[in-house]
Amino acid sequence: MPNRKGFDESLDELRHLLTAMGDHVIEALEDAVKSLQTMDTAKAKAVVDNDYRLNEMEEKIMDIGSRLIVTQQPVAKDLRRIIVAFKISSDLERMGDLARDVAKVTLRMQGSSLNKLLVDIPRMSDIVIQMTRDSIQSYLDENTDLAHKVGNDDDQVDHMYSGMIRELHQHMLENAADGPQVMLLNLTGRYIERIADHATNIGESVVYLVTGRRPDLNN
Repeated sequence: MPNRKGFDESLDELRHLLTAMGDHVIEALEDAVKSLQTMDTAKAKAVVDNDYRLNEMEEKIMDIGSRLIVTQQPVAKDLRRIIVAFKISSDLERMGDLARDVAKVTLRMQGSSLNKLLVDIPRMSDIVIQMTRDSIQSYLDENTDLAHKVGNDDDQVDHMYSGMIRELHQHMLENAADGPQVMLLNLTGRYIERIADHATNIGESVVYLVTGRRPDLNN
């Protein structure tokens, strides 16, 4: 490899950018759910407006990784480090899009009030935020045990989402006028459940980075 020191410095930059993307996703999801709980449209709009930062960081990761492949011609685990950085940045960018979609639900409900107490959505969000933290930490530490934990936590989110759908369906049967709002809350739960799926994808990428084999942690 032509310049090992320069290669390692660029890998550190990739890790820094991925950590920043993870922090941004967590903040966006926290603010999006809070905006829904309090019907704070200004907070929701800020989440939507700041989404471009994730796109910028993803593009920077693509630029750095592509340059490394062309100039350093990495092989084996060094090549996997770059491929995994591409994959994780893509998952994080999509997670940010889904957090933005949650914020858009608040904007779509502007002028109305919640007719149903939000319980499951904040609980799901708390678990997904921890999954996101764990997935990034598993990447930084190359910790496959923590990566597998993220996959196990996804099962909990799936279970909560299924229960939430049943409860919302029952609420709509008993309160037909709340139908439009119930549909939006259903969508919100779906967005958060999909963020959990992407966090699990990151766990899979970590296992691939360490072992060279990509497991299915999302089943």
